[in-house]
Amino acid sequence: MVVLWVFLGLLVGGILAVVIQQIIIKTRAKALEEELNARIETARKQAETIIKEAKLDAAAEMMKKREQFAAESAAKERELQNQELQLSKREDALERAQEQLTQRERKLTENEKDLSRQLQSCQDKSRELNALITQQKNQLLKITSLTVEQARELLLERLEDECEREMSQLIQRKIAQTEEQAEEKAREIINLAIQRYAAEQTCEVSVSMVDIPNDDMKGRIIGREGRNIRAFEKATGVDVIVDDTPGVIVVSGFNPIRREVARLSMERLIQDGRIHPSRIEEVVNQTKKDVHSRVIQLGKEAAEEVDVRGLNNKIIGMLGALHYRTSYGQNVLRHSVEVAFLAQVMADELGLDSSIAKRAGLLHDIGKAMDREIEGGHPNIGANFLRRFKESPIILNAVEAHHGDIPADNPYTPLVAAADAISASRPGARRETLERYIKRLEKLEDLASE
Repeated sequence: MVVLWVFLGLLVGGILAVVIQQIIIKTRAKALEEELNARIETARKQAETIIKEAKLDAAAEMMKKREQFAAESAAKERELQNQELQLSKREDALERAQEQLTQRERKLTENEKDLSRQLQSCQDKSRELNALITQQKNQLLKITSLTVEQARELLLERLEDECEREMSQLIQRKIAQTEEQAEEKAREIINLAIQRYAAEQTCEVSVSMVDIPNDDMKGRIIGREGRNIRAFEKATGVDVIVDDTPGVIVVSGFNPIRREVARLSMERLIQDGRIHPSRIEEVVNQTKKDVHSRVIQLGKEAAEEVDVRGLNNKIIGMLGALHYRTSYGQNVLRHSVEVAFLAQVMADELGLDSSIAKRAGLLHDIGKAMDREIEGGHPNIGANFLRRFKESPIILNAVEAHHGDIPADNPYTPLVAAADAISASRPGARRETLERYIKRLEKLEDLASE
């Protein structure tokens, strides 16, 4: 009986152990399954997060590329507009030049016709004169009542007429020969001057643009109710254009030095980050001083480059201001230095005083530094300005007459005018390609040969 109870106890214990073991296994399996599901859910959420972040990064990069492309496109469009404007101006100038050439051609044709008529008239008169001489000689032979003295006087008179005609023909030949030699010598001198001077020219744009880091900076530049931008425009005397173009603002003004002051001031304010009316005034005043110093330095460097001495400080300042002026894309200060050098070379070849020639060449366009504030043409403005500082009459005439506004009264004036034309017209000096330059010359040659 006891054995039976023991066996039953063992059997029940074994069954309980198996049941408990199955329960434990199921519990662990369920826990593992829940843990696995949790990990899967966590991985799924992480994957979704990564995908969202990747989409956001891609969208941001695409937006940045679009803004960059829009900024570059706008800049290119503005550059093309400026080039089209300059091209239109050059085409207008070419049309005027062609019209002038047409008028000169008509005048030349009329002169040729007049000369032909005069030549025919001279030939007719020459034949009549020869016939008259023959007639007179025949009459002389028939006359026997003349005394020796009378016959001699008559012969001398006729010989004198013949000598005068021959002398006139000789003088005409010498004049033509001298003109040909002078033209050849002039070409030689100009070629020598061009070969001895090679200048680098830069074509500067007339619109100043300032890069800004972001659109938020535009709002800070404008200020509350536009007070910052009004203070800036008042302090600099220029217009500030803030439009939808990303990454840039435009500084617009007719005075190039004011525009340069405005550009530098805006860059300093953006870099500093403090933008308010009092700070704007402080930065603009300091920038004006810096630009003035830079202008003086540029004027001194230009004078030293061509070795022109004894210039008044105000003249040097006006020379430096020419650095910020362009004429059809050609920097006026570099143009003046080039004209000074060319005039010096040609003066040396002609036996003139090269120091006077290069001084006149350097100062010939100084009126362009003031022609936006003073009425009149730049030659007259420049001459009046230099007259205040007791420049010599030769320099004054070269400055005032280099465009033919008044007659030249010394040999240096046409020298400066020639150097000015060489510097301005050579290919590359101004906004004109070599191909266009050659085509323009071919058109002029065709027009001249018609």
